[in-house]
Amino acid sequence: MQKLRVAVLMGGPSSEHDVSLETGKTVLRSLDADKYEAFPVVVPKERDSTIELQKDGTDVAFIAMHGEYGEDGTVQAALKELGVPYTGSGVLASALGMHKPLSSRLLRDCGLAVPDFMTVREREFKDAPEAVMAEAVRKLGLPLVVKPADRGSSVGITVAHDADQLALGIAEALRHSREAMVQCYVKGREVTCSVLEDETVPEGVRALPPTEIVPKERPFFDYHSKYTAGASEEITPPRLPTATIRAIQEVALRTHAIIGCSGMSRTDTILGADGRIYVLEINTIPGMTPTSLLPQAAEAAGIPFPELLDRIIFAALHRTGNVSQIKS
Repeated sequence: MQKLRVAVLMGGPSSEHDVSLETGKTVLRSLDADKYEAFPVVVPKERDSTIELQKDGTDVAFIAMHGEYGEDGTVQAALKELGVPYTGSGVLASALGMHKPLSSRLLRDCGLAVPDFMTVREREFKDAPEAVMAEAVRKLGLPLVVKPADRGSSVGITVAHDADQLALGIAEALRHSREAMVQCYVKGREVTCSVLEDETVPEGVRALPPTEIVPKERPFFDYHSKYTAGASEEITPPRLPTATIRAIQEVALRTHAIIGCSGMSRTDTILGADGRIYVLEINTIPGMTPTSLLPQAAEAAGIPFPELLDRIIFAALHRTGNVSQIKS
């Protein structure tokens, strides 16, 4: 039986290079060897790097990259140009999902609750930092969440309780991106919900059981909490009323559809003290490390990790009309 040739793309020039390598290694270890001939494609850290991939030797590319280049539409465009089917969302949805201010505006315009925010560009903060901070406090109040506009894994995110912390937070965010997002801090319970394409249901997609995230060592779910074993408690499904869980799943499904995602996604939300479900951001390439949230949610839904990978690959081939390549 001929196996499906799967190139697992990992690494890349983003600040999430090491996380991507872990994701890629996990995927390589977990793909069913009876079905797939999987091989790694490690993209270097250099920003002018190119993908060494031959169309004739690859049936599908499994994108295990995070952050800029891997999650922002760049590698998706390169693979599209090569004619290689790839996992996850297309070019536009990837770019939109990666840029938090743009996706937040779109979600807000479509009627979803999003914390109030403003954007700060590198040049305007350099030219008039005091004016920028005064405007942020006047418009949004304190405390504030500050994050790079287009980075993932909570890289460069801080919480500011006063002007000094706000200045440091904006500077830190701009160290990772040319634009910072300054957002109202919404007090509540952090809940994330993954969406997975599923051809067995009429809608074609299903929301997996949500997960409540309770950081143990930090005040919020930052990079350390995400990738350090034991640094956070993840409760799947959360201890919430059934109606609330369903509402969170509906928000995740709507977010997935509005952004135009394919294959899978994970939407991070806050269940506010006012009872509203606020969308923080969407992840078009959720992590696949041992501590990652999508695999945990799939497991809770009765989908073992190897089967989850099967479904993601099937969705990629289905989207490009290459389902006939699947070897059964």
